[in-house]
Amino acid sequence: MADKLDVNKFSLATAATMGIIYIVCALFVALWPNFALQLFGWLIHLVNVDKFAGDVQITFVGVIIGLLQILVYTYVSALIFALLHNKFIKK
Repeated sequence: MADKLDVNKFSLATAATMGIIYIVCALFVALWPNFALQLFGWLIHLVNVDKFAGDVQITFVGVIIGLLQILVYTYVSALIFALLHNKFIKK
């Protein structure tokens, strides 16, 4: 039988992981914006993603707000996942 997850620790670890990935991504976009846009286009299967992205600029405030969002969304998602996992292993 599988072990129960510590819901809070699992959620915090998952959110921290996504926060780190988000910061690395933001740095990548700041350093190599054209290549980052090209990678994003490949990811979402668009050839000319620049038509849709327009003249987007990365800002410090934008990175902080995005980071807060990703931390909250990931924490809540991981919390739901852990709660469901623990519920399903009981059966």
